[in-house]
Amino acid sequence: MARVTNVTSTEKASPMRETIAGRYAAPVDLSKFAWLSIAAAVVTIVLKSGAAWLTGSVGLLSDALESVVNLVAAIFALVALKVSIKPPDSNHPFGHSKAEYFSAAFEGIMIFVAAVVIIYSAVERILNPRMPEHLGFGLLISVVASLINGGVGFLLIRAGKQRRSATLSADGRHLMTDVVTSVAVIIGVGLVALTNLQVLDPIVAILAGINILWTGWRLIRSSSEGLMDIALPPEDEAKIEGVLDRFRADGEIDFHAVRTRESGNRRFMEMHVLVPDEWSVKRAHDLAEDVIDELVKVEPDLRVSAHLEPKSDPRSYEDIDI
Repeated sequence: MARVTNVTSTEKASPMRETIAGRYAAPVDLSKFAWLSIAAAVVTIVLKSGAAWLTGSVGLLSDALESVVNLVAAIFALVALKVSIKPPDSNHPFGHSKAEYFSAAFEGIMIFVAAVVIIYSAVERILNPRMPEHLGFGLLISVVASLINGGVGFLLIRAGKQRRSATLSADGRHLMTDVVTSVAVIIGVGLVALTNLQVLDPIVAILAGINILWTGWRLIRSSSEGLMDIALPPEDEAKIEGVLDRFRADGEIDFHAVRTRESGNRRFMEMHVLVPDEWSVKRAHDLAEDVIDELVKVEPDLRVSAHLEPKSDPRSYEDIDI
């Protein structure tokens, strides 16, 4: 549990005082998941590249190229996860958790690059058609690679949701997109084997490239929202409001300027606590601490900053919309 309470005296002549209680909770090292993603990428690159070389299929080649992107993105994710768990310092007092968003954005950009290469290769194959060979064995290899990616992708998405890690969620969604792409390629190449229509191979590759572009756009959009300090999800803000409502007392205690934001797997909240003018600093501070304790119960990773204000002072309401 970590919290910050900025206490403004409610006694008119007293200056502002600040107390800081608690520290950041120790961050969890999630790099083992990045290593798992790296291992999966290496294995699938070998398998898919072998299938593409054996068959000469541009569809299977596009699948192999996306696995190369997976490897680069997984390495970048490993670096980002290591940086994100570094403790706060004098230059980064709120920690380094936003490093995860850079990883997710980078992965989105790499997906765009892979899609362009895939579509370019497919167009070239339409202009210079060639019938793939040994399709049965090549498709079997691709199926095995897809099963590996699907299993690892599922684990990453689940871990990302549990730990609220933008990096793991992005990497997991990328791998699941790779699986969708692989299934499409397998179907397309299978149709080539059944129909002997060479043009189906590059057409499937183009469709796969378009699907990859959409995934890249979604990753870049979600990471940019995190970098812009997006508020907590509505359901979590509703829990916070529920706690504040329990402490509100007509004519005495109220809250305003309640703001929340996410930063990687960390969550922050600030609020102004309005109390009667005649309350002592200790009484107001104890109330703020009780409110924070209840907030942390419903959101254990929340770091709360509470600013105490006298209820009847006009200046208490000047900055509530900032």
